[in-house]
Amino acid sequence: MSYLDYPVLKQKISLLPDRPGSYQMKDSNGTIIYVGKAKSLVKRVKQYFTRPQQGKVMRMVMEIRDFDIIETHTEKEALLLEISLIHKYYPKYNIMLMDDRMYPYIALKKQGDPFLKIARNDKEKGYFYFGPFPNSSEAYKMINLLNKLYPLRKCRNIPNKPCLYYHLGQCLAPCIRKIEPSEYQNMVNDITRFLNGETGSILAKLKAKMKEASTNLEFEKANDYKETISTINNITAKQKILFEDHVSRDVLGYSIREGYICVVFLLYRKGVLLGKNAYVEELEDDLNDTLENMVVQFYDKHPDKPKELIVPDKGIIPVLKEALDFEVISPTRGKKKDLMAMALENAKQSLDTHFQTARLTDNVLSLLEELQQKLGLKKTPLDIELYDNSHTTGYDCVGAMVKYINGEKAPELYRKYKINQPNKEDDLASMREVLTRRFTRLKEEKDKLPDLVIVDGGFNQCEIALEVKEKVGIDIPIAGLAKNDKHETDTLINADTGEEIPLNKGSSLFFLLMRMQDEVHRFAITYHRSSRSKSAFKTIYDDINGIGKKRKEKLLDLYPTMDSLDGIKEEELEQLVPSVAAKEILAKRDSYFEDVKEIEEHQKKLVK
Repeated sequence: MSYLDYPVLKQKISLLPDRPGSYQMKDSNGTIIYVGKAKSLVKRVKQYFTRPQQGKVMRMVMEIRDFDIIETHTEKEALLLEISLIHKYYPKYNIMLMDDRMYPYIALKKQGDPFLKIARNDKEKGYFYFGPFPNSSEAYKMINLLNKLYPLRKCRNIPNKPCLYYHLGQCLAPCIRKIEPSEYQNMVNDITRFLNGETGSILAKLKAKMKEASTNLEFEKANDYKETISTINNITAKQKILFEDHVSRDVLGYSIREGYICVVFLLYRKGVLLGKNAYVEELEDDLNDTLENMVVQFYDKHPDKPKELIVPDKGIIPVLKEALDFEVISPTRGKKKDLMAMALENAKQSLDTHFQTARLTDNVLSLLEELQQKLGLKKTPLDIELYDNSHTTGYDCVGAMVKYINGEKAPELYRKYKINQPNKEDDLASMREVLTRRFTRLKEEKDKLPDLVIVDGGFNQCEIALEVKEKVGIDIPIAGLAKNDKHETDTLINADTGEEIPLNKGSSLFFLLMRMQDEVHRFAITYHRSSRSKSAFKTIYDDINGIGKKRKEKLLDLYPTMDSLDGIKEEELEQLVPSVAAKEILAKRDSYFEDVKEIEEHQKKLVK
């Protein structure tokens, strides 16, 4: 059914104004299920009902039976109203950063006998504050280290006799003697420098003591000093001054795949990286709206605002500048541009981790039974093989097979294939070669056949698999994973019947198949990297202005093959390279895939 079947929706859509504002979508019970904002209400709301939708948005649109709007003067007002209404109604289809924890600080008492403690804000007078830290664990590790290094007061209430800390040399014992203010002040100064990333002096002292203890044959004491030095290096690995201006700034990065987005905030305070916050959500249809919403929600809940926010997309700066009370910039070069690349790396890694770890507690055997039902298999696919090819513009082409037994990886049964056929850009020919070699070996050696073979491709790859198994003369069920026009995997193909089976992106089976698909990609890319490292190789990033050796290495690390660039948007690449270079990379990618499509069409005709 369409919105035309509901007179209220049809009438309200016809009355929408071309003005900024917030809209509230409602279900049949009048419950608000989604709140959004728009620069133009008529354009934004109408597109939900007149454009084809997928995933989360499609599910939401199917439930909409009514909506309300609130007009505003500016897009900034619409954004702030949207956040306010989200917090009021908690609509089920909205992205909500459910992160109400207070970010901890380390507080150092200024007067009297100073001591360290965890604080949940920086409002109480009489303390120096350091942070905020991304979590309590990191803050407590730092406090424990500082209490070991500096003999500050440990007891909140002063006792009548010295405690264990005094006998361990970790407290000056203000309970039994008066401490000179200058002695405390020196420690306060040292702790302040330490928390601001200046650890050189304390490390030098500890190394000198370790050497002295070793000379005196006090090996146990020397080992204690060595372990303390190691602890300092581990805990303060991130506590390096990156900016000499000591300005507090945050860096925003994001990555998108399979209809999900990961947004990362890197938190720098006084030039020191304190940690990151990462959020993974199902992506709504407008990227800029999603980024603006998540940024404003983050700082609405975050107690410590930076002086500056670095963002990868200039398009979101105007609204954010109005909505936030600090500077928002998008650098094009230099150290700050490099920070955006680091934020992108973190976002990509966090998103990949999400796909590898989501729904791990689900009953895998029941999911395999569900897969059996969807594909109409005779038995549960407890033995599954997945295949993939990997190359860069046709060079150093390799094939890979991974095997899952009872839903678990079986690395000892993985196989690698060096592609011999001459046209390395012909993915279908490469897949034909790999499957022919594998299926022939299975038949000749009379090995147990897998319960299911999954090829990473649409109908063309499935047809090749069917052709090979018929030619070799073995009977194995074949399936494929196909992408939509947004380059997102959303369909399971039963190659033997031609049936297309939609995949629910929030389902446990979807995440199981994504983990399997990621594993065969990972294995293929790992083999491809080792193969190309043994020879000079060409890449898509050669001869592009603005990409030197350093950026090329980073690109090859994040997007090592042509397939890894499939679906990547220009805005995502611009977090790493200049806009002109991003456009050229994607132009090369598009040209390559057009050539591949022509080859596949030709191969398809030959098969028929």
